[in-house]
Amino acid sequence: MSILVAGIDCSTQSTKVVVCDAGTGTVLRTGSAPHPDATEVDPAVWADALRSASAGGLLDGVAAVAVGGQQHGMVALDEDGRVVRPALLWNDTRSAGAAADLITELGGPRAWADAVGLVPVASFTVTKLRWLAEHEPDRAARVAAVLLPHDWLTAQLCTDGVAAARTDRGDASGTGYWSPSTGEYRTDLLRLAFGREVRLPPVAAPAEPVGRTSDGALLGPGTGDNMAAALGLGALPGDVTVSIGTSGVVAAVSETPTADDGGYVASFADATGRFLPLVCTLNAARVLAAAAGLLGVDLARFDELALSTPDSGGLVLLPFLDGERTPDLPDARGVLTGLSRANATAARLARATVEGLLCGLADGIEALRAQRVPVRRVLLTGGGARSAAVRALAPAVLGVPVLLPEPAEYVALGAARQAAWTLSGAVEPPAWSVPATELPAAEPATAVREAYAAVLAGADTLLR
Repeated sequence: MSILVAGIDCSTQSTKVVVCDAGTGTVLRTGSAPHPDATEVDPAVWADALRSASAGGLLDGVAAVAVGGQQHGMVALDEDGRVVRPALLWNDTRSAGAAADLITELGGPRAWADAVGLVPVASFTVTKLRWLAEHEPDRAARVAAVLLPHDWLTAQLCTDGVAAARTDRGDASGTGYWSPSTGEYRTDLLRLAFGREVRLPPVAAPAEPVGRTSDGALLGPGTGDNMAAALGLGALPGDVTVSIGTSGVVAAVSETPTADDGGYVASFADATGRFLPLVCTLNAARVLAAAAGLLGVDLARFDELALSTPDSGGLVLLPFLDGERTPDLPDARGVLTGLSRANATAARLARATVEGLLCGLADGIEALRAQRVPVRRVLLTGGGARSAAVRALAPAVLGVPVLLPEPAEYVALGAARQAAWTLSGAVEPPAWSVPATELPAAEPATAVREAYAAVLAGADTLLR
């Protein structure tokens, strides 16, 4: 009889659960439930969604469980472990001003990069704590502890509750007050941001058990969604995962940490003991949907339009529809340039949209290279990877070999793989197969990249 493990993906948009064979990773059962479309959410929503996603005995017989959760979300708790206010999520940009202030107060971007491997932007937890202290002082005064979304949901599953909450090095590395280089909290940065210290969850080692559920299943430490996805994909040093979902993520497994004072690359830790230098954009798959809506077509027809023309005819789109995290332009909006009567067609607008989206991700790959991170190949995932136009243009625009893993819930699979690893007590995670297809090679789209870079540089004043 198979030993069963479960992985939970508590993402921005939904909770997904997969139950797998611990030895092979074969998915045996699945469930899901939606979350509200918001930038702040009562954490109780995640617990309710997990109950709905696992209804009908989905988790029966499971020997171990782990949670992969959206990074950076601020879950503030009072002395009794009660939630003080709705959690501010990674995509909430109200703390952009706080980020700028914190950079100045510590002595500039280099000081932050050296301290914690990242330069604050509105996404990171440390900036949300400053915003809370400044804008909601009464609530801030009640805060006794701060957790991340995956920490909080793991604690809901654990018989010991939030009082014994733990985190992992991957998710902790996205707070802005934990150092991947030293493996320690920087409580001085917490005091700088919040004015005082609060309780922070101890950081568990990779695959260290952190408790049991009421049904007796062993709990893995869990991790951030990007770390879980890399684990689910079986990414190794030299592999770059490019995920086109709600956000765009470019993440590379590395043996060493980075320290980019330019703010492009965040030096995260991964879920295995290595590092996961990462570039994240706010605008990804929803850019395709927005352009399709503008053209009055569905996504399939949008792809057909984009592939019906050999180029964009000089159109260039900067796809910063919701502001942007990388580059740090929280108040920016999209820019379309080069419009003429000759190129004012649906096909060329569709093409420019796909190229603009991919150029932003290609910039992320170049930023990794600038930090001396090895780039051998790209693993292309996420909902946007289902786009025929994205798949056709990605090898040329990204400029490296691109593999398309079989569609799967890789964050949930990564959490399940961690659960299996925790259960086994082995030194390395179990070897689960990940089927993938290499996309046809193409000559690098140098002209497309250069046009995008020129427009981005020229639009700097407008965007800010």
